[in-house]
Amino acid sequence: MNSTDLSTSVIFPIGQKFDSPHFTGTVWLNRLTPAGSACPIGNVTFAPGCRNSWHTHPGGQILLVTGGRGYYQEWGKPAQELQAGAVVTIPADVKHWHGAAKNSWFVHLAVEVHPEKGPATWVEPVADEEYNKLQ
Repeated sequence: MNSTDLSTSVIFPIGQKFDSPHFTGTVWLNRLTPAGSACPIGNVTFAPGCRNSWHTHPGGQILLVTGGRGYYQEWGKPAQELQAGAVVTIPADVKHWHGAAKNSWFVHLAVEVHPEKGPATWVEPVADEEYNKLQ
């Protein structure tokens, strides 16, 4: 997938542009399950260079990468490159971020685990200096 052609990179529709202070760059969200679902799932599409801020999930999260190239990083560990087919299981309360590589779209399904434990806790943005070191 290249940075200009998103039409062939997703399984699910791209959804609506999602304006949030917790993202650097442009992101779209298509909620695949209804609000209040026992297993919330969202199709998240990141424009090149877009990433979310550091955050935690009290119940954990699962990422199923469906297109593009991006990164996942846990606090205190090196970033992991992700491509279509990657599965990331994020334990409860682990501080992390995920997003697109600088030159690629990135699409994943975000599965919220045990949503009854509460919403994500957002903390600081990923520093540009750290993100820009990634290839």
